[in-house]
Amino acid sequence: MNRRECDLPGKRTAAAGGWLVTLMLLGACAQPGTPSAIPTAESPSIVGEVGDPRNRARVHLELALLYYSRGAMAVALEELRIAAASDPTYAQTFSLFGVVYMELREIPLAQANFQRALQLAPNDSEINHNYGYFLCETGRERDAISYFLQAIRNPLYSAPARSYSAAGRCSMRMNNLKDAEEFLQRALKLDSDDPVALLQMGHIRYRQDRHEDARVLVARYARLASATPESLWLALRIERKLGQRVAENSFATQLRRSFPDSREYQSLQRGEYD
Repeated sequence: MNRRECDLPGKRTAAAGGWLVTLMLLGACAQPGTPSAIPTAESPSIVGEVGDPRNRARVHLELALLYYSRGAMAVALEELRIAAASDPTYAQTFSLFGVVYMELREIPLAQANFQRALQLAPNDSEINHNYGYFLCETGRERDAISYFLQAIRNPLYSAPARSYSAAGRCSMRMNNLKDAEEFLQRALKLDSDDPVALLQMGHIRYRQDRHEDARVLVARYARLASATPESLWLALRIERKLGQRVAENSFATQLRRSFPDSREYQSLQRGEYD
């Protein structure tokens, strides 16, 4: 198992583009606020539970995160409903609601829950990061970057490299290579083994025709994270530019065997390398 796949208990690796979307259960407590009724937070009353409402909410949030990490979305949602009923001011509950609904492609529900989480805890770095990820995945890249930067502004944030990496990738989606490179360099300065930053920097070096540098970056990525269609496709194209046909064919075989339905493999079949 790669180091980055289990560096946080209960973390789920988002499939879209290799970004990491996590909920840090040990982060700061949510700020108090007045809850509003939203469909995702409705739940029957809890029977037979004792203790502080925030503790009850945290327990069910941890259960929800566990079920989410195993792909049991329906059960995760039920645990989140119980958590929200226990303490409707606990912002982390609504953030995870947003993450789950985002993966289920329930975009309006994801949006509503992320906004509720930010109403309760506007300075929470994890919530800002996750909402930024959501915005970037739904075509609002410019807005997304402001939330990644908001996450980083918190001096107590434990994972600023992750948000710099996400901002870099989001900048690349806007074809803003200058800002992307700056964000990614900041990420790698903080964490030289950040896999997202390594892969995205590899893309930049490839586009700059610095193919040897791109190869080094992709090789470092491969030692830290599982192969994705994106990483294999980039590696294949690098080897093609370098004239290394054996390595190119090896990556093509991996892409075909592991991701035959990917857009990258379809591009390979059509011979569309750039």
